[in-house]
Amino acid sequence: MFRYIYRKIRCSLLKNIEKRMHQDALAGKNNSEPIFPDLKRNLEAIKGILHNSSDVTIHEFNFGHDRRFKGAVIFINSMADKGEINKNILEPLMYGALLLKKDADIDFTDIDCVRKNLIPITDSRKVTLFNDLIECLLAGSTILLIDGSKEALVINSGKRESRAIDEPVTEVVVRGPREGFNENVNVSIALIRRKIKDPDLCVEKMIIGDKSKTDVYIVYIKSVADPKLIEEVRRRLNRIKIDAILESGYIEQFIEDSSYSIFPTVSNSEKPDRVAAKILEGRAAILVDGTPFALIVPMLFIESFQSSEDYYSRPFHASIMRIVRFLSYIISILGPAIYVALTVFHQEMIPTQLLISIAEGREKVPFPAILEAFLMMFTFDILREAGVRLPKSVGQTIGIVGAIVLGQASVEAGLISPIMVIVVSSTAIASFTVPAQTDSGTILRYIYLVLAGLAGGFGVIMGLLVTLFHMASLRSFGVPYLWPVVPFDFSSLKDVFIRMPLWKLKKRTKVIVYDGSDSYKRNPG
Repeated sequence: MFRYIYRKIRCSLLKNIEKRMHQDALAGKNNSEPIFPDLKRNLEAIKGILHNSSDVTIHEFNFGHDRRFKGAVIFINSMADKGEINKNILEPLMYGALLLKKDADIDFTDIDCVRKNLIPITDSRKVTLFNDLIECLLAGSTILLIDGSKEALVINSGKRESRAIDEPVTEVVVRGPREGFNENVNVSIALIRRKIKDPDLCVEKMIIGDKSKTDVYIVYIKSVADPKLIEEVRRRLNRIKIDAILESGYIEQFIEDSSYSIFPTVSNSEKPDRVAAKILEGRAAILVDGTPFALIVPMLFIESFQSSEDYYSRPFHASIMRIVRFLSYIISILGPAIYVALTVFHQEMIPTQLLISIAEGREKVPFPAILEAFLMMFTFDILREAGVRLPKSVGQTIGIVGAIVLGQASVEAGLISPIMVIVVSSTAIASFTVPAQTDSGTILRYIYLVLAGLAGGFGVIMGLLVTLFHMASLRSFGVPYLWPVVPFDFSSLKDVFIRMPLWKLKKRTKVIVYDGSDSYKRNPG
């Protein structure tokens, strides 16, 4: 009951915030001044708005049959292609117009007429407000102003350096496509369109960030995705109020369902094939300009243990690898906790010979088991962080040499028992098998270790129950986080713990797909 009241109040507050934001946006739009018909006045206004920035070029010129018309092109030096500006804008206006018999052939004060007859660049549009003009200029476009016209022509002549399409470092596969997204969002959209050649594939653009004006795109298949899901994505993106969006992680933290949960409810990927597969399932992808990581909503917990490579290999090997990932995740979060619980509280559960070996190894260790585990785990996290932040050649050396030297020296000095080194090493290796849950696994590992040190196995079991209850209450854009286990759906278990043959996976996920689309074959991923 209290949760229902909380949701009602929260929904009401969000609606009021959105209403005020919409009113502010309309007010800001209405207060925007229109472009003046006087060229000199327009240039002075632009210089004042941009504070005479040295990297902004304003080139005035005369054109027409008898050079009696005045115009100007404005662009940012570092973002525009000067060669294209000279060839496709200035030359047609200044020299192409000389071929006309008389100026009456073209109305040079009509921007639309100039665009159709003299400007060969296809990507251009008219603007009438200064706000739109400045936004396009700062985005890298070239602005054409003509004396006597109340309109400006925005021409996309920008140049943009982008990284080559390489294999993603975070999602390496043995079999499958090796291409990955880069920081240019147009390239990322093109890679998705290569995978999905469907006219129903929709790409919606939004601009988020009061200062950065970052391009954000929603990609989905109109005939497959639930309209309510797409509307919810739009609503959450529209209510974001922030100065700048520098990476998709900003968007993720604003749109996720449970901000205070350690479990992610928005997934991300650098691989076009994985993103395309999720879109074909009825999900929505969110692409942000300036980052190779695409966001995918909604997210299920089971997806963390699925790899795109599972669907490119035969089901037997894929199923075994998936079971290995589940077991590895359990080891990564419970390994040190179970060791501490057994050695401190439940020695009777350990075989006698193994118990004697553990006792001999801990004979010279001055610390209790829980402190010993904390020291080893903390040291491992330090080495992992150092290996990530340093250059690759140095980072790998520090990770390997540091682990070997510190581990061996600690054992020889009697600070750490050999069994603890084995337990923590196994835990560290297992944690890398499920990258999507690395953050949550790290936090849970410390929580369960504390519970094991305080109450042994009982504390670990209580911690697991609380974790399961919390995960069962989570939702990602209205979809239960633990589906199809909670709530239970037997027909959808074909791709959970094991992967059935592709011909068995005939239908899309019912909990995600819009009603009436079950007749489409389900795309794996």
